[in-house]
Amino acid sequence: MFILLFYMISIICGAVACCICGVWGASVSGFCLITLSSLLLLNQSFSFYSNYIFSGGNISCLMVFLSLLLCFLATMSTPSEKGFKYLFWIASLGVILSIAFSTGNILVFYVFFEASLIPTLMLIIGWGYQPERLQAGTYMMVYTVTASLPLLVLLIYRCWDCASGSVNIMSVVPFAGSSILVLVGYAAFLVKLPMYSFHLWLPKAHVEAPLAGSMILAGILLKLGGFGLFQMNKCFSFGGGGGFVYFLTALSMWGGLMATLMCLRQVDMKALVAYSSVGHMGIVAAGYMLDRSWGVTSATITMLAHGLSSSALFGLAYFTYEKIHSRNLPYLGGFLSLYPVLGLFWFVFCCINMAAPPTLNLLGELMIVPCLWSVHLTLVVVMGLLVFFSAAYNMYLYTSINHGAASAFNCSANGLRSFEMMSLVAHMAPLMVLAKAQIFF
Repeated sequence: MFILLFYMISIICGAVACCICGVWGASVSGFCLITLSSLLLLNQSFSFYSNYIFSGGNISCLMVFLSLLLCFLATMSTPSEKGFKYLFWIASLGVILSIAFSTGNILVFYVFFEASLIPTLMLIIGWGYQPERLQAGTYMMVYTVTASLPLLVLLIYRCWDCASGSVNIMSVVPFAGSSILVLVGYAAFLVKLPMYSFHLWLPKAHVEAPLAGSMILAGILLKLGGFGLFQMNKCFSFGGGGGFVYFLTALSMWGGLMATLMCLRQVDMKALVAYSSVGHMGIVAAGYMLDRSWGVTSATITMLAHGLSSSALFGLAYFTYEKIHSRNLPYLGGFLSLYPVLGLFWFVFCCINMAAPPTLNLLGELMIVPCLWSVHLTLVVVMGLLVFFSAAYNMYLYTSINHGAASAFNCSANGLRSFEMMSLVAHMAPLMVLAKAQIFF
């Protein structure tokens, strides 16, 4: 609670500085406070990752940290949007996510899990770019709400059976139910992740969302699905094994491979980054559903690393779009000679996204291998192919934008502005701090 209070004070100070000193004052004050407080948070939470299978406290702290950090960075990356409604919906989303990740009552978690859709929908509809944003919002609501309604019935029954909604109490009270309920308990969160075959809403929502919506949606809203899988394992003891769990794990891994292959044929920058999220979330789903110590640790690390890297890639896509007013890769090219600093950031974050050493993504992908090996050797082969094609589409993305002759469609524009570089550095700083922590593991 002390850390959560400290972060709320950071955001309030940033808002006050925004009114007094403008965007730069908000950037400096908010980023300094968040960076200083994150040192204590990461020291407490990340070094004791072996406790993840026993308690959600450390995961909750990391997710609250990620939620508030990305909400602040989303506001900092869009200084042209200073309207009260815009800032209100982003602040509301940060508060809702903080409560969802920190509550110990499963029904309260479900309520705020669903409530997070409202600010996201308002951001997409109110500040989206194309008329198709209404269809994207409809897809998102239909997919997520339909899958989560059966879960509400199951949670109410479980609370009545345990005479409590506390996750800690449910974790020690045995659950006697049919194995088919595994599908009901996991469905809402697998759609939220999303798992391949339930992912159609995600590319539509990303393409039509404004920059802040894409950053928060990719960076933290998808992590609600992974955190929900972890909570279901505690409340119902679903994970670990069984026919349905192995089937969903195999589907997640094969779906992740299919998503990476689809990235190779995308021509839209935002759609490519959105499909890459589906591939990474397949690893998260497999790690939490298998419910082994290495798998849970891998899923948690992957969620944190992907939240920062994917959000930064959407920011880079928007900053690139401002230079040429197109997201189509065939119209891009030669940015490395025109905007070398932008090209450098593309290189760094593409390397992070493809899990090049010594990034956190590599640690997360390697730690899932023993869990997959314990299920079947085929899943390890699928994981190897997923890693290979992940490197392939990141190289395709980087070379399409930065290499070659300068595009004839390029408009005259300046390089990266100060708040854009501040946002990208702020995305990279936690990854660098945690990369140093890998040396001691």
